[in-house]
Amino acid sequence: MPATSCGPPVLTPPPQPPPGVETNLEKDPEQVKATSLRQRLELHRASPTCAACHRLIDPVGLALENFDNTGKWRTMDGKTPIDASSQMADGTKINGPESLRRALLARSDVFVTVMAEKLLTYATGRAMRPEDMPAVRGIAGAMAQSGNRFSSMVLGVVRTPQFQMRTKTGS
Repeated sequence: MPATSCGPPVLTPPPQPPPGVETNLEKDPEQVKATSLRQRLELHRASPTCAACHRLIDPVGLALENFDNTGKWRTMDGKTPIDASSQMADGTKINGPESLRRALLARSDVFVTVMAEKLLTYATGRAMRPEDMPAVRGIAGAMAQSGNRFSSMVLGVVRTPQFQMRTKTGS
């Protein structure tokens, strides 16, 4: 997620998928021929309607591609060797889980802010609004002061007016 060089990070949620995207590429003969996940994702990125989101989310998935759906390490995707290299939207080159970890740690402020926003969203049962962002930044700041302990994030969330004054309908 992009951030400005001065000031707090700018959080950029991915746009909603365009209508019909679920079946958009599945009927494409090239999609059927693609044998590896990387090849299928390359087809998505080649489609203008899909590329906007896939350029943001694919690098993380590709860096973790060595893990199968149960978390077991693998070196092949079917008959294709796994290539875990990619490039983040900000230009950072990554190759596997360790370089992804380093890239995320280099921007821990953004990671913590997004995590605080998502946890507060879950805790309140509603989407965050612009007026909620000072609370999100406060939670992230308190977490940074505690050495990025998750427990301080949970405490920060439950101490917010958004959490303490929520209603059954999530306001």
